Amino acid sequence: MPTALVTGATAGIGAAFADRLARDGRDLVLVARNEQRLADTAAELTRRYGVAVEVLAADLSTAEGCGAVEARVGDADRPVALLVNNAGISLHKPFTSTSADDEERLLWLNVRSVLRLTHAALAVMVPRRSGAIINVSSVSGFAAVMPGSTYPASKAWVTNFSESIGAAARRHGVRVMALCPGYTHTEFHDSAGIDMTGLPKFAWLEADQVVAEALRDLRRGKLLSVPSLRYKAAAVVLSRLPRAVLHRLPSAGGSRTRE
Repeated sequence: MPTALVTGATAGIGAAFADRLARDGRDLVLVARNEQRLADTAAELTRRYGVAVEVLAADLSTAEGCGAVEARVGDADRPVALLVNNAGISLHKPFTSTSADDEERLLWLNVRSVLRLTHAALAVMVPRRSGAIINVSSVSGFAAVMPGSTYPASKAWVTNFSESIGAAARRHGVRVMALCPGYTHTEFHDSAGIDMTGLPKFAWLEADQVVAEALRDLRRGKLLSVPSLRYKAAAVVLSRLPRAVLHRLPSAGGSRTRE
């Protein structure tokens, strides 16, 4: 089967994408910063599913790292049929307490890398009139639900960008979709020392569920995928609430990294 490239592929939603795609028989290119974790993940997927797995250690928040992945995505001799832009970060601090460098890293990772990798992929997908791109956004991008955080703003961009580019690309046989999950069980809240015990159980999604619904919606040609009925409803509510009401809602803070 055609090759898929997944960024932020060693944990959370990225790891779930890698496992599901390998189970479906796809060869993979896995991107993350930690070379050892990449090698371990690749070996396990090859052992379990017999697929070929290439690894590319890169920090997408840097020009050098992003450029290396752009070159791989744009290699017409080794075509990538599915690009999953999953790597991203949220800063668990308000804007007034972060440094400009931290905020710029968030923008480079959440916005700039998505733009550049999508552009590189379309440059080879459009001429051959096939291919697909999933840009992992967030349901938080539908409103400013984390006071002082620039994370929802970055995800609002990813969602709007993906829908816009997707509407243009589909006439060329290429699908681009924004995936907007809600709170999803990953290792990162624990590793960052963030207490999420106040969030009710019904609010959590499983990464495998998110990936299954995303791939189903991609097959259906959707421009936007919001996994689970409860988060579909939340997206509608958030996008339509009067600003005066929205700004009074409590924030369920949290940091999430997908690298």
